[in-house]
Amino acid sequence: MGEAMARELYLVRHGKTMFNEKRVIQGWCDAPLTREGEEQAERIGRYFAREGISFDHAYTSTLTRTQQTIERIVDMPYERVQDLREWGFGAFEGERVSLMSSFPWGDFYVPFGGESQADVRKRVCDALTKIMSRAGHERVLAVSHGSACREFLSHWVPEGGYDRGGVPGNCSIMRFAYDGGVFSLSEVIEQDRLRELLGE
Repeated sequence: MGEAMARELYLVRHGKTMFNEKRVIQGWCDAPLTREGEEQAERIGRYFAREGISFDHAYTSTLTRTQQTIERIVDMPYERVQDLREWGFGAFEGERVSLMSSFPWGDFYVPFGGESQADVRKRVCDALTKIMSRAGHERVLAVSHGSACREFLSHWVPEGGYDRGGVPGNCSIMRFAYDGGVFSLSEVIEQDRLRELLGE
C-alpha cells in the first residue's frame, strides 16, 4: 500500500456582487451577484470541466451570494455552513467601504456589534478543518467570502507566502492540500489567469 494522498480543498470567493460594485460593506448582508459575477463563476465551471476536476462534496456559506456562485460552477448538491459566512461588521454593514478602518481590524468592529479578527479566523479555520476531516472528503469545493478567505489564508500561509493585506479577488480559486489537520496552499488562481488558461 502506498501512502494516502493528501486531500484537496478548492476554496473559492463568491462572484462580484452589486455591493462590491457600489463599494458597500456586505458582511452578513446579502447582495445579489452582478452579471459579471455570474460570468466569473461560470468561468470557474469551464476551467474545472476542462481540467477534469470534480468534487465529492461541496459547501457554501448561508449567504445567497455564495450559493448563486456555486450553482454556476457545479451541478451537484451542496451543504450550507453558517461558519463559512463573511466577517460580521455589525453597525458598519451596508455603509460605504470608505468608512472602514485600515487593516488589520483586530477588535475594531466588536463595539459596533461585529466580530473580532480572532473570532472570524477561528470559526472559518475550524469549519474547514471539520469539513476536510470527514470521511470521503477527498476533493472538496467550498465557496466563502473575501475577508473570511483572507483570515484562513493568513492562518495557514507562512509570512511572505501570500499577500497578507490583500483580499483574494472575486471568484478566485485557492487550492489547498490537507493532510493530518494541516492545510498548505498549492496555488491561487485569479480571474485574469483563468481567462488566460481558457484562452478567453
